[in-house]
Amino acid sequence: MIRIENLRKSYRRGDQDVPVLDGLNLRVARGDFLALMGPSGSGKSTLLNLIAGIDRPTAGLIEMDGVDIGKLSDSELAQWRAQHVGFIFQFYNLIPVLTAFENVELPLQLTSLDRAERKERVVKALTAVGLADRMSHTPNELSGGQQQRVAIARALITDPSLIVADEPTGDLDRQSAEDILAMLQRLNREMGKTIIMVTHDPKAADAARAVIHLEKGQLGRIVEQAVGDIPC
Repeated sequence: MIRIENLRKSYRRGDQDVPVLDGLNLRVARGDFLALMGPSGSGKSTLLNLIAGIDRPTAGLIEMDGVDIGKLSDSELAQWRAQHVGFIFQFYNLIPVLTAFENVELPLQLTSLDRAERKERVVKALTAVGLADRMSHTPNELSGGQQQRVAIARALITDPSLIVADEPTGDLDRQSAEDILAMLQRLNREMGKTIIMVTHDPKAADAARAVIHLEKGQLGRIVEQAVGDIPC
C-alpha cells in the first residue's frame, strides 16, 4: 500500500539545512496498524505528515497505491488527502462553535453528496463511536474522550483507506485512552483500515501490530507483536 524509498526531509534554519529524516526506506501493507516511537526530535511526526501528504519531502519517494504523492500539485495533493487520509490529532482539532454533528460533517462539504446523504453518513459515524446522543453538543460540552471520538468519526466520514494518528491518547486519562485504542483496533480489524500512529506511550504502542522506532532521523528496529484486545 505504502512504499517509501530513500526519504529525506530537512528544514531551513537561517543559512543552514537541518536534516530531520535521512534516507528512510519503509513498506506498509494494507491493513497494517503501526506505531511510530522515538525520542523528541527523532522525526516521528515529520514522517507521519509526509505520509499523509501534509508536508512534502526534500528528496525520495512516497508512493501510496501506486501514486507518487510527491509529484502531485498542491490542488491534486489536497484532493488526494481528502479522499484517502483520515486525521486524528492529540488535541482533537474540533471547531469550538460547531456541534459534534457539524464537525463530523465538515469534510463532506467538499463532496457532491446532498444534505440527506451527508446526514445519513454523519449519524452512522457518530453512532459507530457511541455518540448518537451527543450529536448536538459542542466540544466544550463533551469530555476529552468524547471529543476524541468525534475526531475519529470525522476521520472516518469519507471512508479513507489510511488513518494517521498523532499522539491520539496523549491528552486523555487512562480509561479514555484505553477506549480510544480499543476503537482503533476495531477499525483496523473489522473495517480493514490501515493505521499509522505516533505515540510516546509504550502502552498505547501495545495496541499496534508492529512498532517502528526512530532515532535521529533513522529507522531503527521494527518489532512485530501479538496484539490482544484493549479492555473497553
